[in-house]
Amino acid sequence: MLTSAPPDAASPQIATCRSPDTPHEVTDERFDSLTRLARSHFAVATALIMPFDAGRQWPCASTSVPDGAMSGDGMLVVADTHADECFHHHPLLIEHPWMRFYAGCPLLAADGHTLGVFVLLDDQPRELDDQQREFLRDLARLAAAGVESDRANVQLQADAAALRDREHRMALAIAGSGTGVWDRNVQTGEIHYSSGWKAILGYTDAEIGNRIEDSYQRIHPDDLARVQATIQAHLQGETESYAVEHRIRCKDGHYKWISSRGKVVSRDREGRPLRMIGTTTDITAMHALSERLQQSVDLLTNLTNEVPGLVFQYQRLPTGESLFPYASAGIQAIYEITAEQVAASDALINALIHPNDLPAYRAALDASAASLTPWDLEYRVQLPRQGLRWRHGAAQPRRLKDGSILWHGFITDVTERKRIEAELLEFATTDFLTQLPNRRHLMSQIEAELAHMQRSADHCTAVLMCDLDHFKSINDQWGHATGDLALRHFAGILRAQLRKSDMAGRIGGEEFAVLLRGANLAEAMAFARRVQQQLAQAPLQHGEQCIAMTLSIGVAVLMASDTSVDAALSRSDMALYRAKSSGRNRIECL
Repeated sequence: MLTSAPPDAASPQIATCRSPDTPHEVTDERFDSLTRLARSHFAVATALIMPFDAGRQWPCASTSVPDGAMSGDGMLVVADTHADECFHHHPLLIEHPWMRFYAGCPLLAADGHTLGVFVLLDDQPRELDDQQREFLRDLARLAAAGVESDRANVQLQADAAALRDREHRMALAIAGSGTGVWDRNVQTGEIHYSSGWKAILGYTDAEIGNRIEDSYQRIHPDDLARVQATIQAHLQGETESYAVEHRIRCKDGHYKWISSRGKVVSRDREGRPLRMIGTTTDITAMHALSERLQQSVDLLTNLTNEVPGLVFQYQRLPTGESLFPYASAGIQAIYEITAEQVAASDALINALIHPNDLPAYRAALDASAASLTPWDLEYRVQLPRQGLRWRHGAAQPRRLKDGSILWHGFITDVTERKRIEAELLEFATTDFLTQLPNRRHLMSQIEAELAHMQRSADHCTAVLMCDLDHFKSINDQWGHATGDLALRHFAGILRAQLRKSDMAGRIGGEEFAVLLRGANLAEAMAFARRVQQQLAQAPLQHGEQCIAMTLSIGVAVLMASDTSVDAALSRSDMALYRAKSSGRNRIECL
């Protein structure tokens, strides 16, 4: 903005400029009055008020200033610009050669920064005394106040426009969000609703009253006491704000779910509430979705609780602690404990796992956590009521953002299956008649022993082949049932002579084999003699009859140089043949 009083006829014409952000009427009326006053008082050709943006310089400010021309407050006075070397070649003087006198006083804002300059120009050299300088300062202060006021008004108008814009956007947002606003006078019981609030319930502006008593009649009877108690707690200052979800009756009679929130915004000196403002939001659709989700959760919970087993979440924290965030009701049957007992720690379950299986249990979980591969394990637990039981656990791990590992899995009772498997294994490895290992199982044990000997050269083992003498005559004379009794009777005698490391098995018919681990030839011969003596001392009792039995035995030593177990069995078989050929009831060795 540049405002000047009109120059006289002898002075050149100077254009009048205004800042685009300054109202035309205010600028002409106030600033033109100041410049006219200055022109008249100082008897100069031109008076100018020049506002400018930050960083802009006023005339001659960029020029070296002669001593005495610039005062301490920034006022610049040049008595004769033509006579001063500093201003002689200034572009302003070249453009306006009539300018002989210049005086400029800065327009200072309240915070000290420069808003512009109040300038006096004349075509004749002159001086300003102290009184004139002070008057120019007064004019500059008045101009500065006007400029600052104009700028403040412009900023105020811009802020008001921005506020109106924000209010408009907020109104659009509230209207589109299914939210209404209410304003309650707590003392008079009046409550005013926005059009949006009334629209939620299907009312127009004129169809709903403003009494708080009427609003309570619209609340569902089952929710009324809870709503009133919540409001009362906030009015009494017990809660920071009021927030409640409840049902409310619409114009057509059906109920909607709403979320009502509010806050007391003013109280009297005694703390009694005066005014309360809040919002109401239609949450019917959200509440219906929440109910459906809850139904799904209930369904899943019921399903998992009905499954014969334990559905679980198992979490291992970065600190090393482990817990079960979720466990179905099946945990009572699987571990005889509750979900609450393992929600913070898995220590109780670890205490229930069989001590012999606990290392494998922990190692399997460690491996699953390290590689994020499924956990799958069968292990035993020792329970207070059920006793020793078998469990099978399977779970899939994943790593969470906090670094912990979370497994989702299932644990079942496999005790019966393990019992059946044990029975099947026994059937597959045991001779049904004598309950000794059968040929296949005994052969596998002899093969394992040979492999062990080949790894440990100082180890020795003996193999014996045993055959009941004249067994066919027992069958012929007493029948096959008695023959079976004879086989079981001998098996019992043989089993009684075995150490824990030894094994005896039925090869077929009346033929048996014995594996004596760690026994040399002499020890094997002693064992054979004990068996023969025991058989002689304990004949088979059949009714009142005593059936005497004798035994031929062939002994051989298993050697590390044997290429297979057949070699050792062949030697013991040959020894047995020699014993039978030599009259039976003998012991021979090879």
